Amino acid sequence: MTEHVRSWYAASANPHAPFPRFEGEARCDVAVVGGGYTGLSAALHLAERGYDVILLEGQRIGWGASGRNGGQVVTAYNRSMAQLEGWVGKDDARKLWDMNEEAKSLLRDRVARHDIRCDLKWGYILAALKRRHVAELRETLAEWRAYGYEQARMLSRAETRQLVSCEQYVGGLLDSGSGQLHPLNYALGLAEAARQAGARLYEDSLVQRLDQGDPCVLHTARGKVTANHVILAGNAYLNRISPDVDRIVRPKIMPVSTYMIATEPLGENRAAAVLPGDMAVADINFVLNYYRLSADKRMLFGGGVSYSNLNRPDMQRVMRRTMLKFFPSLADVRIEYCWHGFVGITINRTPHFGRVAPNVYFAHGFSGHGVALTGLAGKLMAEAVAGTAERFDVFARIPHRPFPGGRLFRMPALVLAMAWYRLRDLL
Repeated sequence: MTEHVRSWYAASANPHAPFPRFEGEARCDVAVVGGGYTGLSAALHLAERGYDVILLEGQRIGWGASGRNGGQVVTAYNRSMAQLEGWVGKDDARKLWDMNEEAKSLLRDRVARHDIRCDLKWGYILAALKRRHVAELRETLAEWRAYGYEQARMLSRAETRQLVSCEQYVGGLLDSGSGQLHPLNYALGLAEAARQAGARLYEDSLVQRLDQGDPCVLHTARGKVTANHVILAGNAYLNRISPDVDRIVRPKIMPVSTYMIATEPLGENRAAAVLPGDMAVADINFVLNYYRLSADKRMLFGGGVSYSNLNRPDMQRVMRRTMLKFFPSLADVRIEYCWHGFVGITINRTPHFGRVAPNVYFAHGFSGHGVALTGLAGKLMAEAVAGTAERFDVFARIPHRPFPGGRLFRMPALVLAMAWYRLRDLL
């Protein structure tokens, strides 16, 4: 069975037994494809509603982005609420805001109710590297306040540096309603909660083909599952399992590689000197950097996006160099882990929800905001299966376009576009 990629998350994962491989034939109410946050949340909510659920994961639970991400729980979306209002109208934008806040509350509730040991804590800083960034953060705060959000405030240069020992920052926005967690342990906790609720979870059970119909049939290497409903939760790792999936779902999502490094433990005093506020931090460059301290006081530093989807063996050196631009005092610290994985982005950087068929749902493309939103996506798809799709359809009304260039040229086109944004960040 495939193991998790080598990372600090895998090395510090809570003890967990593997789930079995699916073999033979089975029937269920709902089949879930993908064992990340979206699929696990859907399986948990459906099982709690009394549905017979089978979840099929091609690798290990939390093997993809759900087990490798930056672990940052963030407010709002990767686009402004003004942009969302322009796309869906003020009423639906208000619903989207409220559901995003619900997503964070849902995460908090799941961790507490199921006693998921994932180092969840709150406090998050959006850091400004330029005066332009300060102005953008003020606009963000004003927009959040217009939606009634009172958990954030601006930070002066001095206040920012009291929380983050970085000379480059000229200000920031402190959000006490956002936070951080251990992503793989959160996924493993959701899996155990779903199992206890009655869902049947399988690993090393890649869905190779989906035969749509009423019911649907899902084929793996060693068996098949017949289901009345199907939830597609593969996100950036969803393979080509049916012509409709290839036509409707895949053209509107792009897998993008992102990287993280973990230092050796810094010790209490040194960690406190680097990040006195012990909060998650991200700058607001288009190609952003993000970081936080682990429970054992390592620096976990992420960024280094690659839009070519090719693994870069030099990324540990590149990421270390970037980290030292912010924290030159860590020059003598060893890097003990470096890993990468795919996140799913859409052209407009907002989640893409929809249906491949009346009984086949999908949600993907969370574009860096998936730690909380994926849990809500699973809940909304469970509601839709149960016959109440109004909230799911609010997300489904966000307009999405396929990436230009088709299968052959969309990656080079994106690489060129991102080169422009990188230049803009530098300037």
